[in-house]
Amino acid sequence: MRIARFSAGEDPKYAVVEGEEGAEVLAVLEGDPLYRPIQATGERLPLEDVRLLAPVIPRSKVVCVGRNYAEHAAELGNEVPPEPLIFLKPNTSVIGPLDGIVYPRLTSDLHFEGELALVISRICRQVPKERAHDVILGYTCGNDVTARDLQKKDGQWARAKGFDTFCPLGPWIETDLDVSDVELTTTVNGEVRQHGRTSQMIHDVASLIAYVSEFMTLLPGDVLLTGTPAGVGPMRVGDNVSVTIEGIGTLTNRVITHD
Repeated sequence: MRIARFSAGEDPKYAVVEGEEGAEVLAVLEGDPLYRPIQATGERLPLEDVRLLAPVIPRSKVVCVGRNYAEHAAELGNEVPPEPLIFLKPNTSVIGPLDGIVYPRLTSDLHFEGELALVISRICRQVPKERAHDVILGYTCGNDVTARDLQKKDGQWARAKGFDTFCPLGPWIETDLDVSDVELTTTVNGEVRQHGRTSQMIHDVASLIAYVSEFMTLLPGDVLLTGTPAGVGPMRVGDNVSVTIEGIGTLTNRVITHD
């Protein structure tokens, strides 16, 4: 099931996305599927008539994993950490499909990082690895936008990865997908820059949930970004950046100037 969050000129609503690529229809839902059973209102809208929004706005946090692909760690001259390297993005960094990624005045080296993202379905703590999938609502595409020069300068990553617009998510949440070995591709203006598979992760999805939930409570709607494969690189104002994950879809955003 694909769950989208959208606007048709009014308050955001949720819908199940039906139909084949290029002919999708939204079956509008009652309320937020994180907090109530899936129930259709009977209203149906063509996808082309609505604006897709970020499929979820985390109530508290976006939890991220650094250096979870060995080749990505190597391309930046880093060692693979012995345990998952965890950092946070604020929920104010989240934007949706076709929203602009703002190029901040404080950086001159803005990078894309295409990633598989997962959405937590319920309050959970100390989740055993074998039960990790019980707390996942589904999966979406993410872009862990990074001011690489600030990351190097600061030594810690809060500022470099926490600007407004630095966490594009979308286009929707896929609830039924085996993500153990799916293809992930990032393009800039149609040119492939990243190409990897989730089977290359050092720590898989279940291991990451078990690790993170050991020291922090995860809440419904929290997002976990699972790391990026090799091939990260710069973005410039005017670039169209797309993250495509097999079985989910494509998230596209344009880099824009700061007002």
